Amino acid sequence: MAEGRKILLINDDEITLRYLKDKISINTGFSVVTKTGNLAGFGTFKEEEFDLVITKLGMGDLETPEFIRKLKTVDPDCIVIVLFDSEDDPSFNEVARLGVYDFVNRNANLEKIFFLVKKGMEVRSLLGSHKRLLHGLKEQNQTLQKQNTLLAKRIEESTKNLARLYEDLRSTYMRTIKVLAQAIDARDHYTHSHSEHVANIAVVIAEEMKLSTSEIERIREACELHDLGKIGVEDNILSKPSALTEEEWAQIRRHPDTAAQILEPLTFLNGVVDLVKQHHEHYDGSGYPLGIKGDQILLGARILNLADAYEAMTSARSYRKNPLTKEQAVAEIKKNSGTQFDPKVVEAFLRIVNKI
Repeated sequence: MAEGRKILLINDDEITLRYLKDKISINTGFSVVTKTGNLAGFGTFKEEEFDLVITKLGMGDLETPEFIRKLKTVDPDCIVIVLFDSEDDPSFNEVARLGVYDFVNRNANLEKIFFLVKKGMEVRSLLGSHKRLLHGLKEQNQTLQKQNTLLAKRIEESTKNLARLYEDLRSTYMRTIKVLAQAIDARDHYTHSHSEHVANIAVVIAEEMKLSTSEIERIREACELHDLGKIGVEDNILSKPSALTEEEWAQIRRHPDTAAQILEPLTFLNGVVDLVKQHHEHYDGSGYPLGIKGDQILLGARILNLADAYEAMTSARSYRKNPLTKEQAVAEIKKNSGTQFDPKVVEAFLRIVNKI
């Protein structure tokens, strides 16, 4: 069997169960366990570990929405594929909001089921890898914070070589935090090197606006760290190809605050933390997390916001495979001048856009 992966196949028809089990086992190589009805299936799911569940919409012993909620309490990352007869089923939309991987019409070609099972297993594997990565990164960050406390006490005891020690500590933390930020970008191949590209764009805008060298450096560091808070956003939300639910948007909107909380203990980043926290604020006050507007938003954050938006528009994403052309993105930025973007920052951007 393929890598020991297991599928739980649930149906209320024994003939269908035997047929699908044989076909899926042969064509995918995965181990398949069958159960008649959702109640029996959930009992088995609690006792054994499964990577993927295939169930049928509308089985009477346990309604499908409640069954999926129960599955998610046991294993939030479980991949669920739902077979259905008609989208007119009253529970279809409710089930769709519960985070199932996909729906398949029971009359669909078996090849589609095989394809979804294989892709679902790939997603399951990625989720496991990302979870292990996040756990390791969180542990590393906690260890670094403890080391920071210890080093700070030692520095207080002796002022000798204070400047050198402080710079070494700052450099170590910045390297570690930047590696963490790059790892978060790399969770989705669509956003690989996103923060680096945003930094390059923002620096050119800041230079055009004649900002000081120190302010430009703060903006560069804020760009490199601005998506650090996405460590707290689930992978299936970041890579979701379809529209997000309100609950999923709530997770996304928390990421500037999460980043600020991670960075606040690093006192040498005080000027950077506020830029990171404000990078999704809009000039007209419609942004998040604070809803501030105009000059209440730091200039560096206003520059970061435009650079971030331009890079996102001109790059492929899970929810938009075809990026905008430079001309289309520039038109969109002009359109949103005075609403999302600071008009002065837009003017500077338009003067240098051909240098990017």
